[in-house]
Amino acid sequence: MIETHYLADILILLAAAIIAVPLFQRLGLGSVLGYFAAGVVVGPWGFSFIDQIEEIQGIAEFGVIFLLFIIGIELKPERLWSMRRMVFGLGSAQVLVTGFVITGMALLFGQSLKTAVILGFGLALSSTAFGLQILTERGEMGARHGHTALSVLLLQDLAVVPLLMLVSLLAADTTLLQGIEFALLEAVLVIAIVILVSRFFLSPALRLVATSRTAEVFTAAAVFAVLGTAWLMEEAGLSLALGAFLAGLMMADSHYRHQVIADIQPFRGILLGLFFMGVGMSIDFSLIGEYAVEIAGMVLGLLLIKSAILWVLCRLIGTGTPDATRVSLLLSQSGEFGFVVFGLAATSGILEADLFQFLTLVIALTMVTTPLMANFGEYLSKRFTRMGDGHDVTTTHIKGGQSHVIIAGFGRVGRRIARILQTGSVPYLAIESNANRVLEGRRDGFSVFYGDASQVNVLKAADAERAGALVCTLDQADPALRLVHILRQHYPDLSIHARGRDRQHCDQLLTAGATIAISETFEASLQIGRAVLTSMGVFEEDSTTLIESFRKEYYE
Repeated sequence: MIETHYLADILILLAAAIIAVPLFQRLGLGSVLGYFAAGVVVGPWGFSFIDQIEEIQGIAEFGVIFLLFIIGIELKPERLWSMRRMVFGLGSAQVLVTGFVITGMALLFGQSLKTAVILGFGLALSSTAFGLQILTERGEMGARHGHTALSVLLLQDLAVVPLLMLVSLLAADTTLLQGIEFALLEAVLVIAIVILVSRFFLSPALRLVATSRTAEVFTAAAVFAVLGTAWLMEEAGLSLALGAFLAGLMMADSHYRHQVIADIQPFRGILLGLFFMGVGMSIDFSLIGEYAVEIAGMVLGLLLIKSAILWVLCRLIGTGTPDATRVSLLLSQSGEFGFVVFGLAATSGILEADLFQFLTLVIALTMVTTPLMANFGEYLSKRFTRMGDGHDVTTTHIKGGQSHVIIAGFGRVGRRIARILQTGSVPYLAIESNANRVLEGRRDGFSVFYGDASQVNVLKAADAERAGALVCTLDQADPALRLVHILRQHYPDLSIHARGRDRQHCDQLLTAGATIAISETFEASLQIGRAVLTSMGVFEEDSTTLIESFRKEYYE
C-alpha cells in the first residue's frame, strides 16, 4: 500500500508543475525555469509543502540518466566520430582552460591545492540537463550552435568520470599526477568493456523481446537496458549518466531505436522536470542573507569567466560570432555534476561542510540563470547576424532530414515503395511493428526500423516534423485511419499518402486528413481492365487514354 505522505508529495509536485510551467512558457522564460520556480515554492524555503527532499532528489537524478541515454541513441557512433574535433578539441580545451583558471583563482583566495583543483574543475562543468532541455525545446539541436554546445557537453560528461576518481584518489593522499593517470586508465578499460558487452548482447536481447509482440514488455526491456548499463558503470566506480550515454550510443544503430526512444521519452520528461524542481527545493536561501555580496560576486564572476573563455575558444576554432555568443552564454552556468563532485569531496574530507553548502547554492543560482542567458545569447546573435557577421541561425539547421519520406508499414506494398524510393535516390525510413519483417528488410538492405508508427513519440524519433511526406501502407483499416488522424493532428502541413482498401475506406482516410488516398482494389481493376482491352485488340494508346479517364474521374 502506498504511504499517504508520498502520494501527497507527488500530488503537490504535479500541481505545482501544472501551474508554473505553462505560466513561464507563456512569459517566454521556458519550462526549465518554470520547474525550478515550482520547486522553490513548494520546498522548505517556500510554503514548505515538502521538506524531505533527499528521496525526491534521488529519484529525480534518473531524469538526467534518461536524458543522456536519449542523447546517446540519437548520436550514432559515426556521427560522434565526425564530431571528434569539436568534442575532443573544443570540449577538452574548455574543461582544461576553465578548470585551470578557476583553480588559480581559488589558490589566490587561500584554498589548498587539492581543494582548489576540485573547485576549478567541478565548476568548469556546465549543466547538461538545462542546456540540452533548452536546445530541445527550441528545436535547435540541429543548428550550428546546438551542435557545438552538444560537443562541449559530451566532453564534460566524459570528464566527470576521471574527475570523480580524482576526488577519491586525492582523499587517499595520492599525488595529483598519479591520480589523473590512474583515473584515465581505469575509465578507458571500463568503458571499453561496456561497449563490447552492449554491442554483442543488447540488440539480440531486444530482438527476442520484440518477437513477443507485447508492448509493455518491450518498454520494460528498454528501461532495463538503460538502468542496467548505468548501474554497472556505477558499480565500477564511474558515472551513472555516462553509462546511460554509452547504452544509448550502442543502440543508435539498432533498428529498434525509434521504438526505444518513444518508450523512454515519457520517463525522461517527467523525471527531468522533477530534477529541475529538486534543484529549486535544495537551495538554502538562509545563506543568501548571510553571504549576499560574496554569493552575488561569485555567481556573476563564474558566469563572466566561463562565457568569456568559451567564446574565445569558439572563435579560435573558426566559429562565427553569433554562434560563439549563443554557445558561450548557454553554457556559462555550472552543472548538476558539480553537486556530485563536491558532495563526494565533502564526504571525503577535501571540502568543508560550510564551503560545500556555499558551492551548492552558487551552482543552483547559476543554473537558474540559464534560460535568461540563453535568451540574451539569442538576442545578441541576431544583432550580430544583422551586422553581417556569421551565419543566420535559421539557415544552419541540418537539412538532411527535411526531405526524407517515412513509410508506415513494411509489408509487400511498403517494401515495393521503399525499392522505388531507393531507385530514385530519395531518402526514406520505414517503420514496422513486426520484428521479423524488420529483420528481413534490413537483411535485404532496406532502411527499416522497429516501432509503432501510430505513437507520436515514434514519429518524433523518425523526425516527422522535417519529413517531406509520409506513406501509410498499413493493410488494416482502423490502424490506418488512426495513424492518419494522429498525423494530421500533430503535423498539419505534412503530405500524407495513404493506401485504402476500397472506395469507402479512401473516403474515410481523406476525411481523416490524408492528402491522397489510393484504393488498392480500384487500381487493381484498372490494371486488369487495361490488360483485357489490349488482349481484345484495342490499341495500347486508346486503352491507356480510356483507363486514365476512369482514373481521373474516380479521384476527382
